[in-house]
Amino acid sequence: MGSGKTTIGKPLADALHWQFVDLDTFIENRYRMNVSEIFAKYGEAGFREIERRMLQETAQFEEVVISTGGGTACFFDNMEIMKNAGKTVYLKVSVDELARRLDMGKTKRPLLKEISPEDLKTYIAENLEKRENYYRQAGQIIDAENLQTEQDISILIKNILV
Repeated sequence: MGSGKTTIGKPLADALHWQFVDLDTFIENRYRMNVSEIFAKYGEAGFREIERRMLQETAQFEEVVISTGGGTACFFDNMEIMKNAGKTVYLKVSVDELARRLDMGKTKRPLLKEISPEDLKTYIAENLEKRENYYRQAGQIIDAENLQTEQDISILIKNILV
């Protein structure tokens, strides 16, 4: 969450002349609810089931870059689904930088809405520690700490395409 998956994914898809799919947006369009509403109606477990089904569906698409939610890789056999479907990339970012990015957009993220700014870094560090083993299974690990300019994004995309 907050690593730059969509920020990198859209221009990467453009560079490849492929379709870009943000998995959360795909889910929202299918269920005609935003992720926060889905969480409220079905809980996190229900959302993760929906997410898995939609990942299985989008993994069948051809010539597509899929941006998943931060937790997608950590549930069920989702990481295996992604690895079998194509190239997987972990955009690695420090806790401090993630906290800075996420603090700006907390209202859009159901898992962060109730977390105080003081507790955000702790929350991120704890979640990153839980998720790191899944993320490290990605075929490629890219340092995504610096995403300030178009040039930063272009450099990351070139590193992914290598």
